[in-house]
Amino acid sequence: MTVTVRFAPSPTGHIHIGNSRPALYNWLFAKKMGGTFILRFDDTDTVRSKQEYAVSIEKDLRWLGIDPDRIERQSDRLASYDVAAQKLKDAGLLYPCYETPEELERRRSRQRALGRPPVYDRAGLKQTDEERAAFEAEGRKPHWRFLLPNHDGDPFATKRTDVAWTDLCRGDQAVDLASMSDPVLIRADGSYLYTFTSIVDDIEMGISHIIRGEDHISNTGVQIAIFQAMDANPPVFGHHNLLTTRDGEGLSKRKGALSIGSLREAGLEPMAVASLAVLTGTSQAVEPLASMAALVEKFDLTSVSRSAAKFDPDELKTLNARLVHEMPFEAVADRLAGIGIQPSEAFWETVRGNCETVADARDYWQVVTGPVDGRINDEDREFVSIARNFLPEGEITEDSWGAWTSALKAETGRKGRGLFMPLRRVLTGMDHGPDMKALLPLIGRQNILDRLP
Repeated sequence: MTVTVRFAPSPTGHIHIGNSRPALYNWLFAKKMGGTFILRFDDTDTVRSKQEYAVSIEKDLRWLGIDPDRIERQSDRLASYDVAAQKLKDAGLLYPCYETPEELERRRSRQRALGRPPVYDRAGLKQTDEERAAFEAEGRKPHWRFLLPNHDGDPFATKRTDVAWTDLCRGDQAVDLASMSDPVLIRADGSYLYTFTSIVDDIEMGISHIIRGEDHISNTGVQIAIFQAMDANPPVFGHHNLLTTRDGEGLSKRKGALSIGSLREAGLEPMAVASLAVLTGTSQAVEPLASMAALVEKFDLTSVSRSAAKFDPDELKTLNARLVHEMPFEAVADRLAGIGIQPSEAFWETVRGNCETVADARDYWQVVTGPVDGRINDEDREFVSIARNFLPEGEITEDSWGAWTSALKAETGRKGRGLFMPLRRVLTGMDHGPDMKALLPLIGRQNILDRLP
């Protein structure tokens, strides 16, 4: 089987780390199987869809390392939806309904009050041509529902009809179509719902696998029925758990929670974000992988848990720091230059272990080049003054720190924190940071002398 998958976001907002999970799962699956990944914009909602969001989504995906093999837009495919809808109408599988939203809600409320499930009663099927003409005369326009195959010929005598599939993430699954309302595929304003357009697209684009969040499980039985009604074999489905916050709160574009753009602007590495989005909520250890190739190798849908994928946003910082600590100079040289640092391998090797992000190196570049707001406690002032006289002569090397502190220890009797900390504070303005042995040569003799009283 030729593997073709898709990620189909609505360009109605910026994507967040939760959205990135299905995007990454589909892309990784395609790469692992030697297949094709399609980015398909669900942009038929002309009121809410905006080109700026589509541009943002594509930019965010590429930053994560997802390069689409094809980009499609549903707004370019309206003629295909018209043809498919007419085919279902001609087969008697798409029927008009004239109830208003208020009428439908009142009917559902009555059903709930009687202890019955609020399933649509197919009243639209009973309407005569005369009744429909009367509704049209009132100015009503119909919405169109798909007739589910949950009966033996009499649509008003439904029976249990299980639609089963083997899920890539969850194993054997089944949905009873008799427990569901006939889905609306066309709104009263004539616009198509995503349920319908996505199926038409999936058929025409040869989508072989649909990998998405578990919130779509209940829709799958309906969609399989529509695939079959359109004489198409359904794709293979996989439903992964959803990312939530530590408190179990879902993520949404509306709230802007952990948007990919904001994570990028915060200086996080794309592989830290991708590693967390993919591995959280699986049986595999959540660790930062250095490349998408490594993530492809580790990716395994069968490892996805059925329980919620709760993650701690602070974990992103930890994963990011682990990646930064291992980055070779060649990988960051241009980025360091871009933030005003004259990069050298010695500088990066010295400071990277203290950086959560690459941009944190700016703080240590300031320490190296100055000026520095050195701090001296009153009880250390005399000690720091003496220190100036014991700074080793000649070039400052990695041996200089040890020689300097040894001489001061012999002279003053100080040791441990009382020996090292006053020097660190006056030279760097910090209580912590890179090893002074390696940092001292970068600061240089003149800066050292300028910072000592």
